[in-house]
Amino acid sequence: MIKIIRTTPENADFQKLIALLDIDIQERDGEDHVFFAQFNKTDNIKNAIVIYDDQIAVGCGAFKFYKEDVAEIKRMYVYPKTRGKGIASKILIELESWAREENYTSCILETGHKYPEAVALYKKNGFAITENYGQYIGVADSICFQKDL
Repeated sequence: MIKIIRTTPENADFQKLIALLDIDIQERDGEDHVFFAQFNKTDNIKNAIVIYDDQIAVGCGAFKFYKEDVAEIKRMYVYPKTRGKGIASKILIELESWAREENYTSCILETGHKYPEAVALYKKNGFAITENYGQYIGVADSICFQKDL
């Protein structure tokens, strides 16, 4: 049975999942990892989600304040053995709902060309490619998305 909880980055299951995410990112990003890792800290994140399948934490995601009424989606991850079951979409839907409740009117996020499954996920869930924002301006490997809530 699938269960989604709203939590904070201090949640032990969230921390375990993002540790796995960081390993995956480091492998994929290679030499570029140091640049991207600096933007993946959880210091400014207050809203995190963990999703459970039969009481086992299998995925996570978070959002943080970006500006005014814009939330930035961060730390999306689904354990590889549970991918393909719609878990990532459930996480996104819950993050969007929570952001709406917090009075955000849109979400942005960044992924990259080395993450084709993430690109497909965001497109499938109504996110549109937009110009790179903030620290990602001019970064050729970055793909930025936006969605009105």
